[in-house]
Amino acid sequence: MAKTYQKPNYFDRIRGDFFSTKLDASMTIVFGLLAAWALWNLVNWGVLHAVWSADDRALCGHGTEGACWGVIDARWRLIMFGLYPFEEQWRSAIACIVMVIVGVLSCVPWFWNAKRLPVLWISGFALFYGLMRGGFFGLTPVFEQNWGGLSLTIFIFASVSLIGMPLAIVFALLRRSELPWIAHTMGLIIDTIRSLPLLSIMFTFAIVLPFVLPGWMIGDKLYRVIVGYALFFACYQAEIIRGGIQALPPGQEEAAKALGMSYWHRIGYIVLPQAFRNALPPTINQFVITFKETSLVVIIGFFELLASANAAYGTSEWNFAHIEVYAFVGLIYFIFVFALSRYGAYLERRLAVAER
Repeated sequence: MAKTYQKPNYFDRIRGDFFSTKLDASMTIVFGLLAAWALWNLVNWGVLHAVWSADDRALCGHGTEGACWGVIDARWRLIMFGLYPFEEQWRSAIACIVMVIVGVLSCVPWFWNAKRLPVLWISGFALFYGLMRGGFFGLTPVFEQNWGGLSLTIFIFASVSLIGMPLAIVFALLRRSELPWIAHTMGLIIDTIRSLPLLSIMFTFAIVLPFVLPGWMIGDKLYRVIVGYALFFACYQAEIIRGGIQALPPGQEEAAKALGMSYWHRIGYIVLPQAFRNALPPTINQFVITFKETSLVVIIGFFELLASANAAYGTSEWNFAHIEVYAFVGLIYFIFVFALSRYGAYLERRLAVAER
């Protein structure tokens, strides 16, 4: 009788991946012990011997060798909300929750539509901005110079994404134009902006532009920086989209032309959906980079999450607790970025199954 094939179980896969040879087994044991040692020291420092309450600040560094999370207990409002007025911080918290909900709803397949997804993001962002800015329904106006912390980081990221993604699509299509002077001009603009550091673009829009623009076009420094950042994002994303378009078989667009489809129907129903599918991994990576690089605005004087963290331990009372503060801020960045990257991996698996 022929032997039936049995799918290897979990332990068989572990044995094959990590203990198949003596060298593999030795390396697995050595690195496993190193990882266990590092994990134990981290738990010992961050949990077992840690000080958790601001009331026990006197114990920090005296009689304990653990982390002093009391600084988070005492200064978390400053880290999360920055300079936002204390009595109005509930608005900032709700605004952040709104944008998180928008992000979660964006993962629901029902919203994966050219009409529904923009409506979701625009309405969610409008509600976010209305809560932060105030000035209606009895909400006290809070101007942008008083925004800060996590809410300002989310505002910059959402603004850059909302402005930059449509702009990236336009840039990619212009670079593929059949008119050489349009394609070459757009290519020169994209290559020029991509060759510049993001920080130099931010400084240009924040400091240099007011000297060359008329007064009615200057606006607030925050919005100028967002426009510059969105332009930088759009140039990189345009090249990602263009790569996705170039990966399509040329016969598809030619067949659409033969069927008499207009240019915008070909782009909207055939080219762009497949281009975004091809460009999904680098697109998710671009969003991850964009979220992390919002911290660069601290150099220009904005009180975002990283600047709020610096202020949290920048007093004589907590100046020794910088490691704990940065660990807390790193955890916040990790939660957002890890969730985004896992969602990207889920989309890749879903699209791979759909192609079979």
